[in-house]
Amino acid sequence: MSIEVWAPRTSRVRMRRPDVPDVELTATADGWWTSNIVLGDGDEYGFVLGDGDDLRPDPRSRRQPRGVHEASAWFDPQSFSWSDDSWTGRPLAGGVVYELHIGTFTPGGTLDSAIERLDHLVDLGVSFVEVLPVNDFNGVHNWGYDGVLWYAVHEVYGGPAAYQRFVDACHARGLAVIQDVVYNHLGPSGNYLPEFGPYLRDAERNTWGSSVNLDEAAVRRYIIDNALMWMNDYHVDGLRLDAVHALKDSAPVHILQEIAEETDSLAAHVGRPLTLIAESDLNDAKLISAREADGYGLTAQWSDDYHHALHVAATGETTGYYADFAPLSALVKVATKGFFHDGTWSSFRGAVHGHPIDPRIPTSRLVTFGQDHDQIGNRAAGDRLSQTLDEGGLAIVAVLTLLSPYTPMLFMGEEWAASTPWQFFTSHPEPELGRATAEGRLAEFTAMGWDESVVPDPQDPETFLRSKLRWEEIHDDRHGRMLELYRRLVRLRRTTPEFTDPRFGSVSAEADEDARWFRMQRGDVQVLVNFAEAHVQLPVPAGAVALLTTDVSARVDERTALLPGRSAVVLRAPDAVR
Repeated sequence: MSIEVWAPRTSRVRMRRPDVPDVELTATADGWWTSNIVLGDGDEYGFVLGDGDDLRPDPRSRRQPRGVHEASAWFDPQSFSWSDDSWTGRPLAGGVVYELHIGTFTPGGTLDSAIERLDHLVDLGVSFVEVLPVNDFNGVHNWGYDGVLWYAVHEVYGGPAAYQRFVDACHARGLAVIQDVVYNHLGPSGNYLPEFGPYLRDAERNTWGSSVNLDEAAVRRYIIDNALMWMNDYHVDGLRLDAVHALKDSAPVHILQEIAEETDSLAAHVGRPLTLIAESDLNDAKLISAREADGYGLTAQWSDDYHHALHVAATGETTGYYADFAPLSALVKVATKGFFHDGTWSSFRGAVHGHPIDPRIPTSRLVTFGQDHDQIGNRAAGDRLSQTLDEGGLAIVAVLTLLSPYTPMLFMGEEWAASTPWQFFTSHPEPELGRATAEGRLAEFTAMGWDESVVPDPQDPETFLRSKLRWEEIHDDRHGRMLELYRRLVRLRRTTPEFTDPRFGSVSAEADEDARWFRMQRGDVQVLVNFAEAHVQLPVPAGAVALLTTDVSARVDERTALLPGRSAVVLRAPDAVR
């Protein structure tokens, strides 16, 4: 395989390897440079641009053994012996997603140590493992959204070979893998791409820095090839596309549609479903509408609105963007319509926001959650619901997450009410960057009225260590009870057809604001929730049978259900009992 690099911003490119003279690359069309040098697995190399002498890593490097500022190492993805020939994949519809961060999922913080915990996920009953970004960033630990080499797997996690072992181990256990990827920005340290070519629009910025230059055909190809790499060379079953609202694209065919089209072609070729899930702040179902209906044809998108409504109902917190979700009717709306802001006024944004979802779109195309990495980690103290809610409140969140009409997603440790926070942590080696990150974080939250003592320093190694799961907790009574509830709920969802019915029309809901109860109807099955402290008695179909209760003192009699404070009941009408 010849060496190729896109570098239109330089008049000269040399390849540098240890202990041999530099080799000049030959300029070809459209800013590409090439050489017929053949590298073996593990061979180190880099590029020297122009008449300078500084080594730069390959923009498409698969491995950076000594970090993002040093030489790349050649990696042959075909050298791995896969054992997943019989793997036929999983469709997202009907599935349950489990989001995890490799560095804090286990004490070891590596892909190989994560393999040791996969049987826990099998016992839990989830079907998809969604991995926060693993592409290479500067430093040792990070959430992953500061990546600068999108093709390389972070060496501290084990590098690309370990990633292949991880995916193979997941498939051996029947678990599909979704990889979180970031195409809307690059990290602040180690980004040498602008030296090679116009990867960024320096005059246009988003929340995280300069916008990616989607006007350049080679940059678009860089993104699409990266997406296909994960699914081809690493056998992943799909991608979670970070913050797609920050992709500024004026091309006739949006980059998301291009990715979807090529992913669908690859799925047909490999003979298994491949999933694309977008994170979007737009509340626009165009992302998940069929291309025949002028949509992009992605598989699914996150719905933060469901989280917000559930969070407010369970916690009573109504500050910031939670304000619009204060009425319990907000939970009714998101349970039946998908989005709360669907052309309504958003007080947080100060504008009308969102669009209605076409009810013909399957409900499984929305991914919803009670907790996730953003909604925990972007709180001042990175506190989970387990640090603020009682056991009854946590059980309610579990019920309304796993029995929602949508595709449910859990965040690692949620299933046993982990006591550990998940905080914002970085390890920028540059003192000035680390200081700026810490000071910016502190200023952001103190401006919102937080006591600065509760805001951890992201550069302090203890912030990272505090965020690691404590697996020994699952054997404690409270944590063990919560884990068993999550297992029962996943099993109930899987074995009860009403909970995976994809029709918006199959869902109805009602609530009482004063008494603080909520009822969701799915065919012959009802989910009853009492958010209040006092007990509530609700009418139910005569002879209804309880399928699950979160409180042992809950009662379902001939025509009524008695729910203690902070509890939930799932029941089925008598004629439909199986």
